[in-house]
Amino acid sequence: MKKTKLLTLLSIVGLMATACSGNNSGPASSGNASGSSKKTVIGICQIAQFDALDAATAGFKEAVEQGLGKDNVVFDFQNASGDTSLCQTIVSSFVSSKVDMIMANATPCLQAAVQATETIPILGTSVTDYGSALSIKNFNGTVGFNISGTSDLAPLSDQADIFSELLPGVKKVGLLYCSSESNSLFQVETIEPFLKNKGITTTRLPFSATGDLDTVLSGNLADVDALYIPTDNVCANNTSLIDQICRPAKKPVVCGEEGMCKGCGVATLSIDYNRLGKITGEMAVSILKDGADISKMAIRYDNAPEKKFNKEICDELGITVPSTYVEIK
Repeated sequence: MKKTKLLTLLSIVGLMATACSGNNSGPASSGNASGSSKKTVIGICQIAQFDALDAATAGFKEAVEQGLGKDNVVFDFQNASGDTSLCQTIVSSFVSSKVDMIMANATPCLQAAVQATETIPILGTSVTDYGSALSIKNFNGTVGFNISGTSDLAPLSDQADIFSELLPGVKKVGLLYCSSESNSLFQVETIEPFLKNKGITTTRLPFSATGDLDTVLSGNLADVDALYIPTDNVCANNTSLIDQICRPAKKPVVCGEEGMCKGCGVATLSIDYNRLGKITGEMAVSILKDGADISKMAIRYDNAPEKKFNKEICDELGITVPSTYVEIK
């Protein structure tokens, strides 16, 4: 009996030691999930690092730190480096470490997060259309479960106006986008009728992966007068390549956002991604601090987009820009 009691006591001590040591593992060890402190842990999954997405993440962090207190929050930032399959690994690690919230920066990250958890609050940003991204029919602006966030969609009718204002001689426009990005197709389908109403013929130029971009673009450039590129992550990662092909051919490119336009475009109607990130951060504070119900939070937008231009490329192509456009610095 004494031996049995001793073994039982040692087993209990061993279990207690294991439980204590478990609190020190994983990226959420500083957060509420571990129980070791009062800090909130937010996992950030970003599809790749380029200007627009970096600005959104920076704005998000700034707003959250301002709302919760810099010393009260820990950010576990993970970059997927353009690999959509890695997004699933990243968000699964967030779920395993029991983060308090996931911020999904770009559509592939949002889609991975949705598959990974039904309970942890998920805020998306730099996502164009949540209905397309999440396959929600008749999307009314509110997702309805553990997901909300912000959209980077600018008024596409106003983007179409850029062709009339800067490129009045253009009659054929190629619509370049990655076919695997549902949000890109959504923008292409939306802007087509606006361009057609201006007497512009459109040709879709989809490509399936980065390796196909050069072939698709070079093989079709002679058939169009100009290009339109939506807020497409693959294109955003390859603006140098696009510029190397289009600029020597004197083919102007109108882009969906400022960071892309800086790399390869003549003009854009662009939202402010840093401001968009701050709006997302404010939503996070409402949820984490004030107890707002994420399932009832409508998708929010940056309602102050600006028309901007790339002076270097416009000068080289001889494009006159109205004074209402702001120069990209």
